[in-house]
Amino acid sequence: MKTIYLLLTKSNSIVSKAIYYITQDDYTHISISFEENLQPLYSCARKYTYTPLPAGIKNESLMSGFYRKNSSIPCALYRIKVTEEKYNKAKAILNKILEHEKNYKYNLMGLVLCHFELSYRRNYYYFCSEFISEILAHSQILELPKMPSLMRPSDYLLFEELECLYKGSIQDLIQTRGIC
Repeated sequence: MKTIYLLLTKSNSIVSKAIYYITQDDYTHISISFEENLQPLYSCARKYTYTPLPAGIKNESLMSGFYRKNSSIPCALYRIKVTEEKYNKAKAILNKILEHEKNYKYNLMGLVLCHFELSYRRNYYYFCSEFISEILAHSQILELPKMPSLMRPSDYLLFEELECLYKGSIQDLIQTRGIC
């Protein structure tokens, strides 16, 4: 068996605060990693530390950039055990996206429509949970209760297949897991 990690966070950014204000969800962002040390960690997110746009597919680091500046934000780390075949399929889907990562943009319109439960799929556009959902659904790791474009980070708290490894701050996660 192989393991895939999902990191849920709720930052103090304007976008996160707006999402929280509307949804009241505990977590407003989700990332994926195929490594125990969470490096690399991928999502559809801001490209630069201090500005929410431009945004797109990004290799996020807990040790630099946005997370280093905001290390006190709450997070939850989950894992899911999968077969090697499904693990490799998920990695292949991610790698195919990464081959063309410059073409991908943030799906702001999809994010807004998600709140109204209106599915809207645009080629080369994702918001964070839509991106993760596409990977997990197309690799048949999780059977989603709704379309990827309607999935929110908090929806992942409902999957029995996911095991919670940690809840706390990014800073404490780094220390307790020995991430460097």
